[in-house]
Amino acid sequence: MRHLACAIGAAVVVSAATFSTAHATTFTNIIDPLNPTFTQALGVNDAGTIAGYGNATTFNGFTLTLPPVAGNFTRLNVPGADGGTQVIGISGGGTTVGFSITGGVTSGFANTGGQGGTFTTVNKPGFAFTQLLGINQAGTTAAGYWSHDPAGATGQIAGTVSGGPGFASPTFTNINALLPTNFNSQATSVNNSGEVVGFYQYNATGTPLFSAFADIGGTIKSFQAPGSNSTQALGVNNLGDIVGDYVDAAGVMHGFLDINGIFTTLDPSGSTATTINGINDHGTVVGFYVDAAGNTIGTVGTVPEPASMLILAAGLAGLGVARRRRSTEA
Repeated sequence: MRHLACAIGAAVVVSAATFSTAHATTFTNIIDPLNPTFTQALGVNDAGTIAGYGNATTFNGFTLTLPPVAGNFTRLNVPGADGGTQVIGISGGGTTVGFSITGGVTSGFANTGGQGGTFTTVNKPGFAFTQLLGINQAGTTAAGYWSHDPAGATGQIAGTVSGGPGFASPTFTNINALLPTNFNSQATSVNNSGEVVGFYQYNATGTPLFSAFADIGGTIKSFQAPGSNSTQALGVNNLGDIVGDYVDAAGVMHGFLDINGIFTTLDPSGSTATTINGINDHGTVVGFYVDAAGNTIGTVGTVPEPASMLILAAGLAGLGVARRRRSTEA
């Protein structure tokens, strides 16, 4: 759809990618009042309801309606999960997905109706570890990964799970089989048209390096943010806009927005490392950053309207045509 280059089987996809100079117009901190030094905002639906969690040790899940004041946080934790709950994705109808840890076992879950509603365990049969990392706005399909490793650190297999919103009889689809050879992979988000984004680890030794991917109808497009050799796609909306993070040449992690190959860096003021994890159809993005004191702070921002980004893309394309014409005339 928008990326540098990819070859899968006989299919080869080549497209240009560049950075824009546009930036998010606003970022607002999200600080869990029960966990003020550690908050991650991970998903947002078109109504603006945010999914996330606080506490880096025993995860404390929540949903949030803006503004991010204490009274607008609603706790959402899988009953009996002694290791905690991460709420990661939220559909337009309010179905949430994520994972919980009980007795050291990590399980995916789907929830309808909030804390007093229905929690459904969603685990890939025959595997020891499952996480759900996103759900489409329609609430029908989730994205995630599973592993035979009880810790989930090795052998990660990216996939999707259909059967929502209840997921009582889920169907698991392996996406890793479509990807280039890799050592771990995760599907992180899916939209209503079935486009899936995620990332895979492409090196075997040393610091893990990642390539982002988009799966559109079974065609895989791998990509990196310009100038980066480690990029993770973490969210996609129904317009096909992608958010995530990338590591620059100095080793600093930044958030990004990718609209048709035009990349915008998204870093809240005061950030030393940023991850942008979710985006809705209105251009609201959520994520988290680490400040100079080492606190992890949730964030919500407003990105440029898609039309303005398309105008920029058209301008860049026109500039390229003009340059070619001048070269020909010379």
